[in-house]
Amino acid sequence: MPELTTERMTSDLVTSDSRVKEDFQRKRSKDTALRQQRMKSWQPILDPWYVIAAFAVIGIIFVPVGLKLNQISDDVVEVKHQYDAYNEPGAPCGINDTANAGKKCSVTLTVPKNMQPPIFLHYEINNFHQNHKRYEASRSASQLLGSTAPLTEPDKNNCDPLYIVGDMTINPSGLIANTLFNDVITLSSGVSSEGNNPLVMREDGIAWKSDLEYMFRQPGGFKSKTCDSCSECSCDSPEWSCETPHEEVEEDGTKTCYLYYYPDDTRTQYLHETYPMVVSPLEGVMNEHFVVWMRNAALPKFRKLYGWIEQPIAAGSSVTFDIEANWEVQSFRGGKTLILSNSSQFGGKNEFMGDYFFIVGIACFGLAALFALKQKFRPRHIADKRYLRYKED
Repeated sequence: MPELTTERMTSDLVTSDSRVKEDFQRKRSKDTALRQQRMKSWQPILDPWYVIAAFAVIGIIFVPVGLKLNQISDDVVEVKHQYDAYNEPGAPCGINDTANAGKKCSVTLTVPKNMQPPIFLHYEINNFHQNHKRYEASRSASQLLGSTAPLTEPDKNNCDPLYIVGDMTINPSGLIANTLFNDVITLSSGVSSEGNNPLVMREDGIAWKSDLEYMFRQPGGFKSKTCDSCSECSCDSPEWSCETPHEEVEEDGTKTCYLYYYPDDTRTQYLHETYPMVVSPLEGVMNEHFVVWMRNAALPKFRKLYGWIEQPIAAGSSVTFDIEANWEVQSFRGGKTLILSNSSQFGGKNEFMGDYFFIVGIACFGLAALFALKQKFRPRHIADKRYLRYKED
């Protein structure tokens, strides 16, 4: 083994030290103001007059904004009528606790001011908690996307007890899908202010496009066929699962018949079989009323869009809706209201947002005046030594 000399040891130490210095210099941050934290900074000093000016500016902005928002809200025309409620047994469409009663009634709404399209028809539900954790989780995403496979155990737990009835599997399962709002609302009379043409209510385009594209699909294997004529339309072939052809009446009054097939129909209860008054077998879970219902509301009192009108309505006009009442509200002490309204650039009628802006603006004006009076008669100067307190010995 070679013998280590003092000169060699000294040389190795010098070499190692130079390498350490080189590594340090190489890893050292660049000498810039940003990296070495030498940038100039500014810190505001809350001078009383600055604070007073800030409150005054907020008040100057918020008060006019609040007044303008109230004006915009007042321009929105909204007409509503509660047609069923648990505490109103004499309501025009009261069905007490009888679900799927099919009770017929009419509700007439008188428009107080001119309404410009689009005009929206909403139904409002009171005291129904769609945001309850148990209710919100009670759904099967795979079924809604077209799966006909048996439910997984987590889906069974979420959808229990509404995933099977006897030997029949429910598709879609869960509380949300099987508590669909199934009152049928149709526009029976009303005249447009342009040309005195009859009003027409559309029920398409009410659901979110993204929901229709990405969250709902007909069951895998579903198919349908348009018949040449209703007299020659028959479900006798094993190719079709329907018992009778589905019939639809077009806008011009002509009838069109359809054949359809749902997989494993003898052991599965599909949505159109649960709610035949609302859901067509051709649409299934793609029915827009169903898609609107499946988007849970955040509050126990909520509105959902039912349809819309593209024609203007003159002030003083009456619009009548025929209702087939099926959805009971007695069991949860709720109510159902029909609402006809147009909208503004901020949405529907909102009597509170403008008031909030106005109240905040007035409060800021009050604080600015209070602080200004205090500063005027009992001023406090910055760095006043009289306010210093020294620690006693």
